[in-house]
Amino acid sequence: QVQLVESGGGLVQAGGSLRLSCAASGRTFSLYAMGWFRQAPGKEREFVAAINRSGSLTYYADSVKGRFTISRDNAKNTLYLQMNSLKPEDTADYYCAARIWVGVIRAQYEYDYWGQGTQVTVSS
Repeated sequence: QVQLVESGGGLVQAGGSLRLSCAASGRTFSLYAMGWFRQAPGKEREFVAAINRSGSLTYYADSVKGRFTISRDNAKNTLYLQMNSLKPEDTADYYCAARIWVGVIRAQYEYDYWGQGTQVTVSS
């Protein structure tokens, strides 16, 4: 199995940027398809972005397309989410998730492993 630890969250003004990281330990990171999800207060957790195990394929929610970039460094066992042009509606707890898979996974129920989350707050 794999253990996931997110970091990089914080408080930022609208229009600002943050980069989230998800450090993986355990089994070979390059076997895993990875995803980012978020959960705002009082709302259900939702898909943000996903990447295949080689990093060659990515997929984004419409709400973040053009503003967020998912990437990975398999040599460093780390997943990233670069978030630019942040909006107050991006405020949420952000989670990374993993599953051994070849393609891109968008459905959260398909992921096997989850991190504990990192909080992002965007002030207006």
